[in-house]
Amino acid sequence: MQKILNQINNQFKAPATNKYLPVFDPSKGVPYAEVPDSNEKDLNAAVAAARAAFPAWSETTPRHRHDLLVKLADLIDREHEALAKMESVDNGKPLSLAKVVDIPRAASNFRFFANAITQFSGDAHSMNQPDAINYTLRQPLGVVACIAPWNLPLYLFTWKIAPALAAGNTVIAKPSEVTPMTAFRLAELSVEAGFPPGVLNIIHGTGAGIGNAISTHPQIKAISFTGSTVVGGKIASLAAPLFKKLSLEMGGKNPNIIFADCDYDQMLDTTLRSSFANQGQICLCGSRIMVERPIYERFKKDFVEKTKQLKVGPPLEKETTTGAVVSKQHLNKILSYLEIAISEGGQFLCGGQRIILPPPFEKGYYVAPTIIEGLPADCRTNQEEIFGPVVTIMPFDTEAEVLGYANDIPYGLSTTIWTQDISRAHRMAKKVEAGIVWINTWMMRDLRTPFGGVKSSGVGREGGWEALRFFTEMKNVCIKY
Repeated sequence: MQKILNQINNQFKAPATNKYLPVFDPSKGVPYAEVPDSNEKDLNAAVAAARAAFPAWSETTPRHRHDLLVKLADLIDREHEALAKMESVDNGKPLSLAKVVDIPRAASNFRFFANAITQFSGDAHSMNQPDAINYTLRQPLGVVACIAPWNLPLYLFTWKIAPALAAGNTVIAKPSEVTPMTAFRLAELSVEAGFPPGVLNIIHGTGAGIGNAISTHPQIKAISFTGSTVVGGKIASLAAPLFKKLSLEMGGKNPNIIFADCDYDQMLDTTLRSSFANQGQICLCGSRIMVERPIYERFKKDFVEKTKQLKVGPPLEKETTTGAVVSKQHLNKILSYLEIAISEGGQFLCGGQRIILPPPFEKGYYVAPTIIEGLPADCRTNQEEIFGPVVTIMPFDTEAEVLGYANDIPYGLSTTIWTQDISRAHRMAKKVEAGIVWINTWMMRDLRTPFGGVKSSGVGREGGWEALRFFTEMKNVCIKY
């Protein structure tokens, strides 16, 4: 049973309480590691280390920070195979997905922001009568917190840490206690890369424990959070009265709108991926599929057939395309929504049940990829985030009708639109209430672009210059001459 430790001031320490939480292997439903159940004492030690490190770190050159971030990216590349296996075991996702997506993206995050900080600059504005010049400084905030979720553990952890460090802040980072393993290894690699003590501190624990303490700590200047809308609201309620900067990337219930003039084969292959990738545990998955009526029956037949071909199995096996969901608690949540869907009049076209695999995986958290038909747009199954391998399908007749279905929901993270009509694509992109719109594609990400949602899906934007702006404070300087 591996015991994970906190990283504070480049030292690896047991929690102050010496209490630990079990970490489960989702594929088998059994504990295989222990993670610290940290509290305010651990956080105070980490903040003290980060405050002590901040003056020197904030004065380093962008080129120096660039070099350290690139070194860390190189070490992630060196550990690619080991990190992918850790992520697969810890999270339940197929090993093939961790190899191709999660670990390469973690390295890319560090390289991108390493280069971005060398190009980051302020503005200057000249004035006449009287003659003067204004220029803006972008300065690091101080100690900042990064709180990452369990669905893309290293991918999203590094997405926050990289711009915070690049901008010259010192960081308190909290991974999910459900999937802590790659964060622990990242802590070790950051020391090997040569980051000074106190610059990056990784603290483990629950949201109710260490998460609430982070939200209320007076010396933490900003919080970047990705997770559920409920938890994001809790963080906001605690942190906003203290006037902390907040970036909250939260839930989604994303529409996938398919018009009859789409590139059908490309749409079908992509829709399968956008529905069930990572067991549907991606905030950007298109869980509400809306299909124009002329192709609805064809789509339904083909989509069900392709979904039934997905291979649910142990994450480390090569042929597995759909692994385990992350935890027993989350499994039970997904199963409860399947019951709700039936009570609301839905019909399962495929899936709809837990899958029990042969030993030693019989206690694993496996759910059959599920397609539900026959539900109204305003029912709970179509309005609430399930975050699993569960999608609904429904027909529509007009552009206005489907736009109403897409927007009449508390969330607004992403939307996917399939059409060859360029005018319609632009009209829909303008009118749909979402922070991200993909047209004839899904999950095509340029790290320079802003990322985030509207309504209950989030506050603020991550990515590109937006992330560096969030992790810096603007100061205007006016000189009369």
